[in-house]
Amino acid sequence: MIQGTLMKGYAGFYYVYADDRVWECSLRGRFRVKKQEFIPGDKVMVLPGTGDKATIEKVLERQNSLVRPYIANVDQVLLVFSLKTPDPDYNLLDRLLIQAGEAGISILIVFTKEDLDVGNKTPSVDYRRIGYEVVQVSNRTLTGIDEIAERLKGNVSVLAGPSGSGKSSLINALNPGKALKTGNVSDKIGRGRHTTRHVELLSVAGGLVADTPGFSSLYLPEMKREELQSYFPEFVRIKQECRFSSCLHDKEPDCAVKEALSESLISSSRYEHYLQFLKEVIEHEKKY
Repeated sequence: MIQGTLMKGYAGFYYVYADDRVWECSLRGRFRVKKQEFIPGDKVMVLPGTGDKATIEKVLERQNSLVRPYIANVDQVLLVFSLKTPDPDYNLLDRLLIQAGEAGISILIVFTKEDLDVGNKTPSVDYRRIGYEVVQVSNRTLTGIDEIAERLKGNVSVLAGPSGSGKSSLINALNPGKALKTGNVSDKIGRGRHTTRHVELLSVAGGLVADTPGFSSLYLPEMKREELQSYFPEFVRIKQECRFSSCLHDKEPDCAVKEALSESLISSSRYEHYLQFLKEVIEHEKKY
């Protein structure tokens, strides 16, 4: 038997990447009886048959999994946002940072359309200052593409971000000759049309990549109100200077985070997002 990674399931067959090739697999009878769920990213042991045919004999324990998109054993998530057309949705970006952080998955922020004139906007600098890894790329001039390719090699990666941010175009730039359908950004609504309808893993730049369906909102993972601040690294560095150890950085006096905000040491938009998320977390707590 050989170990591989499930790329997708279709019409009762499962396509597994193993030994630098794709195997069309059927299920061993016991899996059909158990009705076990298989999702992209699952590590499986397969028994090769004739040609490219094989049978899934064993499913290995998942190291992690995401719900949106539903995928397992992710090594890293690339949060893909355009610098312009459409303008980046920082509220969504901060939500995604929390989602990936809660799952314990390595994060790389990718700003696309680097070739466009964005004026004095410096989101890359802002997020690098916080402590995140950031790369700016152009799918047109190929700036930054080699750096992304190196990060993908040997890993299972998820690309997440809003429609129109250039996820499919990024994969096309990384994988010339295997073009994915891309969508233009609507001038009227200022966001992209969905071009990816389902989740599957693609072989890209020596790794496996999930190009996920575009979305415009994302739930926050379930947590206690005092846990939210742990997903804001700039808060964590100074929270011990607050008067109260239980400070939520909202209405409490002598709050080091609010003091840093007043001195422009913390992004006002990030703080506003934190307060919005805090309200959501508290509302969710009241339901249970």
